[in-house]
Amino acid sequence: MDCEPEELQFLGVVGIYREAAKILAGWRRLFVKIAGALVLPLSILFFAHIAISHRLFSTIDSDETALDDAAPGSTSESSALQRLVSDWSAFLLFKGFYLVALLVLALLSTAAVVYSVASIYTARGDIAFRKVLTVVPRVWRRLMVTFLWAFLILLALNSATIALLVFILLMGGNSSAGPVLAILVVFPLYLVALVYVSVVWHLASVVSVLEDARGLEAMRRSRRLIQGKLLTASVIFVMLNICFGLVEFAFRWLLVRGSGGGPGPSLGLGLLLLLLLCLVILFALAVQTVVYFVCKSYHHESIDKSNLADHLEAYLGEYVPLKSQDVQMEQLDV
Repeated sequence: MDCEPEELQFLGVVGIYREAAKILAGWRRLFVKIAGALVLPLSILFFAHIAISHRLFSTIDSDETALDDAAPGSTSESSALQRLVSDWSAFLLFKGFYLVALLVLALLSTAAVVYSVASIYTARGDIAFRKVLTVVPRVWRRLMVTFLWAFLILLALNSATIALLVFILLMGGNSSAGPVLAILVVFPLYLVALVYVSVVWHLASVVSVLEDARGLEAMRRSRRLIQGKLLTASVIFVMLNICFGLVEFAFRWLLVRGSGGGPGPSLGLGLLLLLLLCLVILFALAVQTVVYFVCKSYHHESIDKSNLADHLEAYLGEYVPLKSQDVQMEQLDV
């Protein structure tokens, strides 16, 4: 990184973006290999999920229409029902495969980028792609615990929000006050909570790699780190997700729905969108690692580069996690 540890705390949204871009550009050969090996398959999987899900849902809608039009007790009804069961079975199997593959690729991509950016921060000149691939399998188990806890927290948040909405609508009866309250109060509160949990989760992923913490412990550590930098981290998260959403929308509208022209233009557009998605994901992973260092600098918990280097080197041998105090310097006096 170009900034000294004590200067990182002053970086805002643009500064963090610029720092992440410098890291990716300065080590482009390493990150191109990481993107090709991990981020590209993740992007292909995401787009394939959108396209295949659209095709399966179209088939399900067609079979549901045929079932509704069939005479009760007829052979047509039985055939349509069998096709519908088969369609839903195929969809659920595909969805299960997708979620497992998505989790694995997301974990591996996160581990590779976080480890690489942290290694660059320690000013080590021996960061080889082969070494990164050696480290990743040793890190992803720690990340998986944090990912699963974040998933459970998001599931609890969504369930509580749905239950609250149902309660408000039932209590409101035929009155219009219920929907208005849901739109003006519950939905904004849900969005704020969703952004907060997502920011904590992404920073906890970095903590899981660079510190001796995982799961709820990493989430709690992340909550403490973002204090004072929550607005900056939230703006960064929202902007990156808007970019991600725009790429997804373009893929759905221009290619999945068939508005991209003939085979030639569609292929070119698909490759362009795939490249954009890879860049967004890679950039987002680098940014969240920079945010981690910025938050530590803000709290005057600058990491000792030599101790961090030792912590990262531990992944290359028989992994023995260091204690947090081994990785972190004592708080600096202001």
